[in-house]
Amino acid sequence: MRRGAADYLPKPFTPEQLRRVLGKFFEARKLRRRLEELESRLAGDWPATELTSSEPAMQKAFELAAKAAATPATILLLGESGTGKTVLARSIHANSLQKENAFVTVNCPSLSRELLESELFGHVKGAFTGASGDTHGKVALADGGTLFLDEIGELPLEIQPKLLRLLQEKEYERVGEAKTYAANVRVIAATNRDLEKAVQASRFREDLYYRLNVISITLPPLRERLADLGHIAESYLRFFVQECGKPIQGFSPEAEAALRGYAWPGNLRELRNVIERAVILAGARTIALSDLPEKFSQSVAPAPAGIQVGAKVTLEDLTNEHIARVVAQSATMEEAARTLGIDPATLYRRRKRAAASVGTADSPFRT
Repeated sequence: MRRGAADYLPKPFTPEQLRRVLGKFFEARKLRRRLEELESRLAGDWPATELTSSEPAMQKAFELAAKAAATPATILLLGESGTGKTVLARSIHANSLQKENAFVTVNCPSLSRELLESELFGHVKGAFTGASGDTHGKVALADGGTLFLDEIGELPLEIQPKLLRLLQEKEYERVGEAKTYAANVRVIAATNRDLEKAVQASRFREDLYYRLNVISITLPPLRERLADLGHIAESYLRFFVQECGKPIQGFSPEAEAALRGYAWPGNLRELRNVIERAVILAGARTIALSDLPEKFSQSVAPAPAGIQVGAKVTLEDLTNEHIARVVAQSATMEEAARTLGIDPATLYRRRKRAAASVGTADSPFRT
């Protein structure tokens, strides 16, 4: 017992006594894993996110997640970085049959191939340089619960067959060991990459893609959830007001307009950081435009004279003005093209045409 034994049985003992001792052991292990999960969530220090929306696309995603949660099906979450895929994965776990067991996250791009394989499946002593002892890995930790594979599109090709085996046969082997282990895990994967293109480029196994893509849920970017923006911003504001102990009650009209006029390339993660910064800098009872980063002032700049919706201007001029503003708020032309819903080549052609008609110096598309 001093060396770590969980319990002991005096001889002779009955099968029922053995079952009771093992039952206590497994219950203690389950509680220990649950505690580790809760501590991990608290350490993340993220504001609570309500899984409600006024946007039809987001409502559809939440409804699909609710239906899939109660099943053992593998789920693939798609969407840009920062759209809330991890939050949704935790919600699915919390409403699943595995909710009493651990939710374990593996960030696929964070480690080298060798270390990631060990992180997932564990290793035995001496399996590689630095392996000074045996470990059982995240798959063993998630046994009976949920294994969340973040950025699955970055998973090295060498590890993909082993993950496929885990999904199909619920079996795996530790690095440096031939012994087979069983693990009953529910897998949720997330990516901001186009896995179909990765399959076509031979960067991702086709059989693994189809095994992961049992139920896919796409989360729209924040710029397509403007009806939710105010509600989410208020939620973040309440969280950071309480964290910082400041008597801030809301946003000024100018700040609200700036938040709504911004493209949000970083999505919810960027919104969180902007609100946290504003609360720290605010010197009044409302968040002012000056409390936001300087780039937000551009999102509420008045339109040039005559270039307004409803003004007596041509549709071409109005379109050029809108494109110019989107380009000004975007980090790259490719990002601007995604926001506008057009192909990058189309955007470049429009830029060239506008420059030829009004001169490069006055063109709204100038770099």
